[in-house]
Amino acid sequence: MSSIELFAGAGGLALGMSNAGFNHSAIIEWNKDACETIRYNRLLDNSPIAGWPTPVENDARKIDYSAFREAVNVISGGPPCQPFSLGGKHQGYNDERDMFPEAVRAVRELKPKAFIFENVKGLMRASFSDYFEYINLQLAFPDFVRKPEESWEKHLYRLKCYSGQSKASDLHYKLNVKLLNAANYGVPQKRERVFFIGFRSDLAIDWQFPEETHSEDALLIAKWITGEYWERHKISKKDRPEPSVRSLGRIKRLKHAAKATDVEVISKLPWLTVRDAICDLPDPELGIKMQVDNHIFVPGARTYPGHTGSPLDEPSKTLKAGDHGVPGGENMLVKLDGSVRYFTVREAARIQTFPDQYRFNGSWTETMRQLGNAVPVKLAQTVASSVAASIANLDSN
Repeated sequence: MSSIELFAGAGGLALGMSNAGFNHSAIIEWNKDACETIRYNRLLDNSPIAGWPTPVENDARKIDYSAFREAVNVISGGPPCQPFSLGGKHQGYNDERDMFPEAVRAVRELKPKAFIFENVKGLMRASFSDYFEYINLQLAFPDFVRKPEESWEKHLYRLKCYSGQSKASDLHYKLNVKLLNAANYGVPQKRERVFFIGFRSDLAIDWQFPEETHSEDALLIAKWITGEYWERHKISKKDRPEPSVRSLGRIKRLKHAAKATDVEVISKLPWLTVRDAICDLPDPELGIKMQVDNHIFVPGARTYPGHTGSPLDEPSKTLKAGDHGVPGGENMLVKLDGSVRYFTVREAARIQTFPDQYRFNGSWTETMRQLGNAVPVKLAQTVASSVAASIANLDSN
């Protein structure tokens, strides 16, 4: 199945799409360093992206899609999230980096069987509620084009009217929108992102988001009821920390549920933690010559209010790119003695579920920015596999 990847960044969503069986007809990204990461990986031995086309280093607003119109099953991408990020300047639809109009244009011109778009949780804030509805309606009815000089508010009003009056024969997409926490799908990171999944209406595909596979409750059981988590990591009882005060009530409830063999509680796998992700990597502070790519200690980490790092035995906090380099708290590890250090690039890549064969070429600040902007590969693969299965089932009938 063919796909086109927009706003590819360092390739997290695109790699998940590849792992799900999609073949990219084009990889489009405007940032030179991100394109260089993809070009670099295409040429490596045993590269997981060896079959990818050379990335198109260009602004999405300048892309001519006419060459791809007969070849695209799915369009995917993560429009730049800074306009809506909780950590950004919150300019939203007034931010020139808002690329949702270009995502809609690609869908309108290529008319794929489906699309997969991803963005930050901040897009769902109350202050953006009208624009969030506008994005949804544009994606559902991409042929209903905004007029020259028309404000988005007036276009939204017309879209609302049209959506209630459109004919079944008119091109539109059945849209599914949901906020997903990557930790609930086996990613060692608490990363909430909103996904927009659309299927072309004439295909009559009834699709639902994949069921969550992991849970915090299951992690609490593995730590404080069965002890399996500590045993797996060979942590003796005397070296195990005490559960947090916040979790004591939940642990008591889970003990009762476990005795009653509550299927809902025990059917999911435990959340993965930072320790799960990096336990087999050498300590970068020891100065040992590393046999692992991108695993180099960077000094200077410090905490400040609201940015205190990620505990070792929890999923990490959301890795972030920052406006000017790497923000202090989100990309740090809290060590067992309470001190902090920055995650290495390889540790951050593990947390974003990039394979170790995928390498990042460039400065630490730049590669961490790429990782902070990326879609976790495993989450992307889970969603894309479900979309691919629906299309394959359609094609086989």
